[in-house]
Amino acid sequence: MSDPDLGGYARSVNKSNRLLMAYRVLAYVTGVGLILLCASCIAWYGFGVAEVSVAIVGTIHGWAFMAYAVVAFTLGNKMGWPMWRMAFVILAGTIPTCSFIAERKVMEDIRAQSADDGAESLVKV
Repeated sequence: MSDPDLGGYARSVNKSNRLLMAYRVLAYVTGVGLILLCASCIAWYGFGVAEVSVAIVGTIHGWAFMAYAVVAFTLGNKMGWPMWRMAFVILAGTIPTCSFIAERKVMEDIRAQSADDGAESLVKV
C-alpha cells in the first residue's frame, strides 16, 4: 500500500523527533502570531491604537513564518511529499488558524503512514 521510496522518513519518526517537534511548535507559534497580528492591525487601522504592537507582533510573526516555511519544506522533503502539498502546508501559515489545521492533518498523515508500515516506535502523540 505504501511506496518504500516515499515517506521512508515516517518509519523513523518518533515523538521525540526534533524536526517534527520544531514543525509542530512553529505551526502553533505562526498561527498564534498571525491571529495576534490581525487583531493588532484591526486595532491600529480601525481604532488608531496599537501601532507599536503591529510592529512588534509583525516582526515576530515574520521571523516565525520564515522558520516555519524552512522546517515545513525540510519535513516535506524527508517525508517524500509532492511539491504541491509542501506549498499548501507552507501557505497555511499565511491564513489565520490554517496552520493549526495543517499541523493536525500532517500529524494524522504521519500516524496513518506509520500504521500502514506496521512500525511500533512511530508517532503516537
